[in-house]
Amino acid sequence: MATENTRGLARLMLAPSVGLLLIWMIVPLAMTLWFSFQNYNLLNPANVSWTGLFNYKFFYTDPAFFQSIWNTLLIVGGVLLITVIGGIGIALLLDQPMWGQGIVRIMIISPFFVMPPVAALVWKNMIMHPGYGVLADINRAFGFQPVDWFAQFPLFSIIVIVAWQWLP
Repeated sequence: MATENTRGLARLMLAPSVGLLLIWMIVPLAMTLWFSFQNYNLLNPANVSWTGLFNYKFFYTDPAFFQSIWNTLLIVGGVLLITVIGGIGIALLLDQPMWGQGIVRIMIISPFFVMPPVAALVWKNMIMHPGYGVLADINRAFGFQPVDWFAQFPLFSIIVIVAWQWLP
């Protein structure tokens, strides 16, 4: 009997937070669905009209839509592949006792704490830049031409940056 009362009291005490969380999730979802059926122009916000399913038809018939879906799948798949395999490899290496193990672990996990826009700018301007980036200097040292990573291999560059950040 006492456990029944305890469970009921626990559910009663959780009810306000669960209700607030439900509202917090349902209101943005409902507003997103509502706005998806509207014709809204940012240049003229006063001109709003109901379009029905036209917005969905527009995206479905736009050839760039399927290309963007494919690019998203490539990025997600590439990042997952690198982070899972690389993360397991790094974890196995760091599990071995070594001198300075704590410092090495901190250095390995530090990219996780870098904000994504900062990581992108550091990689773009300091590491992958074809004129003065670290990779360009390494290529020149070995007698190769620098690579313009973001112009020639944009998807690969994004995959490398995101995987570097989430590898720990």
